Amino acid sequence: MSDMYQTADWKKEKHAPVIEAPEKVKKDELITVKLSVGKEIPHPNTTEHHIRWIRLYFLPKGKKFAYELGVAEFNAHGESTKGPNTGPAWTEPQAMFTFKLTESGTLIGTSFCNIHGLWKSEKEIEVEE
Repeated sequence: MSDMYQTADWKKEKHAPVIEAPEKVKKDELITVKLSVGKEIPHPNTTEHHIRWIRLYFLPKGKKFAYELGVAEFNAHGESTKGPNTGPAWTEPQAMFTFKLTESGTLIGTSFCNIHGLWKSEKEIEVEE
């Protein structure tokens, strides 16, 4: 099951989630984190090949269980009754999540490509008093 998620450098791989977050934050301070796919290399956004969803988790340092901070679904990929890629709406795989932390840990971003499966990336975040 450990190989269920694929990982890669997001600067070289269009499927890896990009976590844009500060390295240090103050305890109980609201922070906003951007999670996206395709920052350096755009991911196709077509009816046939697209990112279906992204999720952001927080794993406190030294703990076993992660907390789900948010989910964003992307449901319009050019579909239409006229056929694939002819629709009027196209969503992009990016979202902002705002939350507070009381402990240091790891932000974990996951994404799902309808063709290439599950992807994961991580970023450490330090909480200061």
